Amino acid sequence: MNTAPVIQPSAAEPAAREGVLVDPAWLEAHLHDPAVRVVEVDVSRLGYDEWHVDGAVLWNVYTDLKDAEYRTADAAAVGRLAARSGIRPDSTVVFYGYAPAMGLWLMKLYGHVDVRILDCSRDTWQGEGHPCSSVPAEPAATGYDLPGQDPRLRADCTAVRQAIGDPGTTILDVRTREEYAGERFWPSGGMEAGGRAGHVPSAVHQPIDGLHDDRGSFRPAAELRAVFSAIGPGGSELITYCTIGGRASTAWFVLTYLLGRDQVRVYDGSWAEWGRVAGTPVGHP
Repeated sequence: MNTAPVIQPSAAEPAAREGVLVDPAWLEAHLHDPAVRVVEVDVSRLGYDEWHVDGAVLWNVYTDLKDAEYRTADAAAVGRLAARSGIRPDSTVVFYGYAPAMGLWLMKLYGHVDVRILDCSRDTWQGEGHPCSSVPAEPAATGYDLPGQDPRLRADCTAVRQAIGDPGTTILDVRTREEYAGERFWPSGGMEAGGRAGHVPSAVHQPIDGLHDDRGSFRPAAELRAVFSAIGPGGSELITYCTIGGRASTAWFVLTYLLGRDQVRVYDGSWAEWGRVAGTPVGHP
């Protein structure tokens, strides 16, 4: 099976489901392990400044991971971000926060081997009494040349155009019903000049509500498969999209790592790009 790169054991190997999820107890035990770096991914720094996992750095989706046109940061920018975050080629990187799967997908896209997600919500971490801090982390910078982009993980606007109506590829819109129907713009792009509402023609609507339990942990595989009932068990290629890529990356992560689907790509430009590009077709119910 041709899956995304397999996570290899590191100096700090957690007892984690599928080798990619770490529980809070494991992370707390490794917070001061130099082989482990922790990253909070969010759309602003307000929550991080109030409190964050002790020692975690912040990656802001809008200022670090996207440019002003909502394009994903290139390899050079991600390399600089990893370097100032204290990440080395052999680091175990653990993401949490608003969009941890987006951080994991980005690091996998550019070839980092050992990337994980904290298997609980931010609030659960604090509520269970695990170490928090309000002091911004300032790890020693490293030098890091990322290995290079993995084209199996990403779909651009052209690839999505080509996939419309292609029986071998399913375009998966994981936004809410209101967004899919063009009744709501959230949170980016649609209200800007030239922004349009709707969905990519032929896209299957598959909201991703219900992926997590009350602790913010991913549900068992059988329950996750039920969430993705709209696409069935087939072997066609999947392209996920949302608005800025956060939910699309979450769908990619679950489908790839927790459900074992291959040939899953993220359209990281998502609706923030598609809805504003002149000439892209837009579907409506």
